[in-house]
Amino acid sequence: MKNILLLITLTCFAYSSYSQESEKIDTLKFDKAKFLKELSENACKCIDSISTNNKIKDSVSSEIHKCIDKQVGAYQLGIQISNIKNLETTAKTIDGKKEINISININPDSKQYKVYYYEMENYLMANCSAIKIKMSENDLIGAKSVSNNEEAIKFYQLGLDETKKENFAKSIEYYEKALVYDSNFAFAYDNMGICYRRLNEFDKAIDAYEKSLKIDPNGLMPLQNIAVVYLYKKEYKKAVKSYEKLAKLDANNPEVYYGIGNIYTQYLFDYEKALENLCQAYNIYTKTKSPYRTDAEKLIQIVYNEMKKQGNEVLFNEILKKHNISTN
Repeated sequence: MKNILLLITLTCFAYSSYSQESEKIDTLKFDKAKFLKELSENACKCIDSISTNNKIKDSVSSEIHKCIDKQVGAYQLGIQISNIKNLETTAKTIDGKKEINISININPDSKQYKVYYYEMENYLMANCSAIKIKMSENDLIGAKSVSNNEEAIKFYQLGLDETKKENFAKSIEYYEKALVYDSNFAFAYDNMGICYRRLNEFDKAIDAYEKSLKIDPNGLMPLQNIAVVYLYKKEYKKAVKSYEKLAKLDANNPEVYYGIGNIYTQYLFDYEKALENLCQAYNIYTKTKSPYRTDAEKLIQIVYNEMKKQGNEVLFNEILKKHNISTN
């Protein structure tokens, strides 16, 4: 368990000499951006090493959080030590020596910790491709998700290899061959649907997802991706209905509420409904330590700006209060 407060004491001998040198020290510019980049790259490497095989998203989110958390303490400490002038003003003289106390609150629930954690998380969301790749992968295996047929598995793996290279047409050929050997290979249809979507062949993508759902009606991946395809097709109400269908099977899936909130914010312009859904997404993301919390925050900010223009700022605050979210 983490200690609530980390207290570091630096003792400065011959403080008069220290004071004379403080101007020189002050000229040494601490490169905060470089420091954040270096520590975030460490976190990104850790995230990239996470296996998503047969894991639910909550589990993946938790592992991503641990990767970030490992770097936050060093980030806090580095920034506070860098501010020499501020440390000097808080120094105390004890037995002719100057002691400088640095207090770092590393309790994950503290405001200080969250400021640094969210700063690093935001940086990673913008600069670490691994974080979104890991969050988008859904390898939770259902009864009919995979195949026991060796030939089907061989062609399926070849399809995955081509997908990673973004050779989507070639991937589809391999997935089709996998389905020749096992017509109930749900993951083959799921990944085929992804490839068709990337090729902007939306109707074929939906057809692939629907075939997967005939095999496994509770397949979360095809249900979620059908909603995304309808969004690309600009059939926004169908997309909302698809998300609502997914909610019946997976009520704690934040992607449902984020997806609906996004549609109401960006396309249907019903900001009250948007905010209700985004608040639910935000709370689940926060609870599960998902980095997608930052995406929900950005949409909530857009909704706030629009509701403020409409004179509905009071309603905005009421909805946040209803969902136990601080306006700060």
